[in-house]
Amino acid sequence: MTAFGRTGVQPVIRVRELAMAYGDADVLRGVDLDIHRGEVFALLGPNGAGKTTTVEILEGFRQRSGGEVSVLGTDPERGGDAWRARIGLVLQSWRDHRRWRVAELLTHFATYYPDPHDPAELLALVGLTDQAGRQVDRLSGGQRRRLDVALGIVGRPELLFLDEPTTGFDPQARHEFHLLVEQLARDEGVTVLLTTHDLAEAERLADRIAMLVGGRIRACGTPAELAREAAAQAEVRWTAEDGTPRRERTADPSRLVWELHRHADGPIADLEVRRPTLEDTYLHMVHREAEGTDGADGTDGDADEEVPAA
Repeated sequence: MTAFGRTGVQPVIRVRELAMAYGDADVLRGVDLDIHRGEVFALLGPNGAGKTTTVEILEGFRQRSGGEVSVLGTDPERGGDAWRARIGLVLQSWRDHRRWRVAELLTHFATYYPDPHDPAELLALVGLTDQAGRQVDRLSGGQRRRLDVALGIVGRPELLFLDEPTTGFDPQARHEFHLLVEQLARDEGVTVLLTTHDLAEAERLADRIAMLVGGRIRACGTPAELAREAAAQAEVRWTAEDGTPRRERTADPSRLVWELHRHADGPIADLEVRRPTLEDTYLHMVHREAEGTDGADGTDGDADEEVPAA
């Protein structure tokens, strides 16, 4: 595996030197990515990093300033209806279709696709069977989010974009949605691009994670690979022979534990190794970027804030 994908395999999404500027503000500064079939890929980054801009370019909703982009073998700027039918979108929020009833709306959307999911089965899958006859504008926030998910996958997409998909979900609904995403990737070969601020969700779902900071991909890999690349340190805790609690951060916890055992007269009390979490790695990357040059002029805008439409 390379730093940004697998070798010798045609990616579902291929991005090279992607650039985006709004006036004098450079939002994206040479993004490279490969995302492969059946992969759940998470794109993380703070507000203003360029996540939403990147995803909108991949979806064909925004024209880029430079670079090469291929999504399902097509440049998104030239993607037609047949190309769009292969893509599913779960956006952060929808404000239309308020007067439709839930089952009617899902059935209507299904007619646009050659091989859609059965609407009744899909409603059961997202936990909305009891709301099938209810108007959309009478759904709770969490129920509306489940409907967004159902609308996004009704056409059996090859590629699914998920933007903060579990906002408003209770823990049980979130767990069930995670199982659904895993099933789509495992059983149907759906490629999933996830953007989320929930780091635990990214760690649970994603095969690989990219960290977009300051308009550039600063790291990409599995959570374990990111921890190594970021040089995030593990913490070793133990109780000394005199009863004093001790702790030490180290990039090589195994060696430290070995040294402790080598010099100890007996068992080491309360020995614990806490390895870096995805959150530790993420914060390490963001803080490292903040100490550098990016962001000094305040020009790293993102479509999370309002920017001109293409």
